[in-house]
Amino acid sequence: MPLDNLLSQAHKVLETNWRDGFTIPTDKLYPFQWNWDSGFICLGHQFMDIGKAIQEMNSLFSGQWENGLLPHIIFHSENEKTYFPNFDFWETEVNPGAPTKPKSSGITQPPVHGFILENLLRNNPQNEEILAFANYMFDKILNYHRFLYTYRDPFSEGLMYIFHPWESGRDNSPLWDESLNRIHIKEGELPQYHRRDTYLADPAERPTSAQYDRYVYLLLLGKKYQYDGLEIAEESPLLIQDDMMNAILIKANEALIKVGKQLRKDTAEIEEWQSQSLYSFREKLWNEELGMFTSYDLRSGEQIKHKEIGGIIPVFAGIPDSQQAEKINQYLSELHDRGYYLTPSFDVDSQLFDSKRYWRGPVWPHMNWMIFHGLNDYGFKDTAAIVKSDTFEIVEKFGFFEYYEPDKALAAKLVRGYGGGLFSWTASSIIDLIHSS
Repeated sequence: MPLDNLLSQAHKVLETNWRDGFTIPTDKLYPFQWNWDSGFICLGHQFMDIGKAIQEMNSLFSGQWENGLLPHIIFHSENEKTYFPNFDFWETEVNPGAPTKPKSSGITQPPVHGFILENLLRNNPQNEEILAFANYMFDKILNYHRFLYTYRDPFSEGLMYIFHPWESGRDNSPLWDESLNRIHIKEGELPQYHRRDTYLADPAERPTSAQYDRYVYLLLLGKKYQYDGLEIAEESPLLIQDDMMNAILIKANEALIKVGKQLRKDTAEIEEWQSQSLYSFREKLWNEELGMFTSYDLRSGEQIKHKEIGGIIPVFAGIPDSQQAEKINQYLSELHDRGYYLTPSFDVDSQLFDSKRYWRGPVWPHMNWMIFHGLNDYGFKDTAAIVKSDTFEIVEKFGFFEYYEPDKALAAKLVRGYGGGLFSWTASSIIDLIHSS
């Protein structure tokens, strides 16, 4: 399929999923507005209709809380009943700073918005509408980062924590297994609930029932403490400084500093955060034996020693030194040579690897978007080209799905990707990668 046909199909996906001012990830399975989805979706909209990119971000930030929290779901419609947990299960009104409209969840997701804003501004430097938007949005993103450093960094290390796997964006990654196994749920402790995702997608591609029970448990823990974070840190059995979340925050800080200087804003606070975050990340999260960055379990006081995609994303933020970056590049090159599409989301040699179950193995195009740009910045042009071509190939062969089979031998027997179809951030990633060609 020529790239112009792929580009045209990507445009149609975004057009299909556009609602009144925002874009859903995909119909039925994810019928609302998701936090980091919308960030990546802006990448595609900017090449089609810059006004839609602005609307997308404004619509997302309409759900920002007074304390700066940017929720992971914005429920623009209270009539949609096909998703669990819906707004009524979150009950975010327990926090007086949560907006009454639109309703939202009470947790967050990877803070991509700083570098998305910088991308829009860089690609549209003379656009007065974008300049005005950047002036307005800068303070909102700054307030979001301030929330993360205020409420999610109890030891003032410059590293934020997550208390719910959904915040990481990698919901059922094996990284969280040990922490989730600390949760022992008594009979009758959870309210009755009915998942919707397994009716709309293959259950073999989704998190298990046992995992979902623990997700609900942690949701209720957040609700108990009004979702603010400081008290949550004292009780939550899952308390993790996630490598990917913090790498993305560092990248977003860097972008926000650039935007702020261009707009003549005061960036001193961000620069102070950035200095501390970079130091702590490099000192605490690198694992020489693995040759990769890791997440850190604040409950056990140890690194979570698995090779997974979150340990690769720091190349996007410019965190690794040259030797560390070379090790990450070598890891990716070897996976390619062994017959895998780049980039599997978990260690293919681990007993915990599952090539089709969500974040336990499959390839995700928006992750490849970050890895492609990171590899290019370090000068690993050949590997970056493979990441890009693999992304084009899987979407060409299997459609605009949520995630994909990484094993080429297994993929050869398939006719579709995994998860939701006509997926928005897959389309946006393709659009931006084509324009980066």
